Amino acid sequence: MSQTLRNLQKSRQGTPTHVVSFPAMLEQFKGEVARALPRHLSPDRMVRIALTAFRLNPKLADVDPRSVFAAVIQSSQLGLEVGLMGEAHLVPFGSQCQLIPGYQGLMKLARNSGLVQDIYGHEVRINDRFDIVLGLNRSLMHEPLKQNGFPAADEERGAIVGFYAVAVFKDGTRTFHALSKEQVEQVRDHSRGYQMARKLRKESPWDTHFVPMGLKTVIRRLCHLLPKSPELAMALAMDEINERGETQNLGIAEAIDGSWAPVLDEPPDDAGQASDPARVATRKPLADLLASIGQALSIEALDEVYAQAEDFVAGDDLEQLLRAYRSRKAALTQPSQSSPSSPIRGVVNSPSV
Repeated sequence: MSQTLRNLQKSRQGTPTHVVSFPAMLEQFKGEVARALPRHLSPDRMVRIALTAFRLNPKLADVDPRSVFAAVIQSSQLGLEVGLMGEAHLVPFGSQCQLIPGYQGLMKLARNSGLVQDIYGHEVRINDRFDIVLGLNRSLMHEPLKQNGFPAADEERGAIVGFYAVAVFKDGTRTFHALSKEQVEQVRDHSRGYQMARKLRKESPWDTHFVPMGLKTVIRRLCHLLPKSPELAMALAMDEINERGETQNLGIAEAIDGSWAPVLDEPPDDAGQASDPARVATRKPLADLLASIGQALSIEALDEVYAQAEDFVAGDDLEQLLRAYRSRKAALTQPSQSSPSSPIRGVVNSPSV
């Protein structure tokens, strides 16, 4: 790894001396990234995919570009393409970028394991024929309402009542998992991301893309039951961190050399409930929360960071957190006239390589 890239990683807590945009950073370190990529993915293709995903989400300009860079590298390590393909997504999380696997990505990793021949999922609607049998002779039957031999329009098939996912192994045997709409909504309601969106009065993917989110929920449950490759296990763990409302803390150096690993101190319960806040707080000291507030690059990002942080503190710590929030908000509202403005900020402490 070059000295410049090491400086880029170490500068996370440093004072900016140079401003580097994410696109420039991606191009500058394409050679380093190439050594981290699977053989089937070229550096040029990865750069194009990453830049497209970045430009499709303007909110990524408000996060630390180093975290976007690390997320892109991590997605490449997993063999997933971010953006329009739906395999993985770059999602702002306060001042950081999270890598969130999509259900298409989970299915791809399951197939790539070499143990699963096929994997798929469908929603079930009220006018469909659906039956499930458990016990010693498990079976699942789904016949959508038809018109002229083809599945009828969603409006004719009626409201969604559930979801299911099926995996076909190399030997031809099958396994499946099914969830009712109520069970899926219970998972949704325990999702920290959904809770934060409600708290901030914002739309979440659950509001705008309920069917894909329902499919992802049941496919993710099925993937937990399958024999897993290291890549699939990693993707499931990263998704779990996001569901808990925790920061992945992706580092550039760790992503490139493949040493980054998620920290999951306790498994989720059957409802997908997040960890006890008191336990999570032990991993989020006040200093880290204050640092996150100080690194917010926009008022919207600041509000999101504060809303997440206030769940982990109380008493005097909460008052200190509120003072830091107000101070940072004032600074963002009335920025210093001497500070150069840039929509994307990165740090390189040394221009030397």
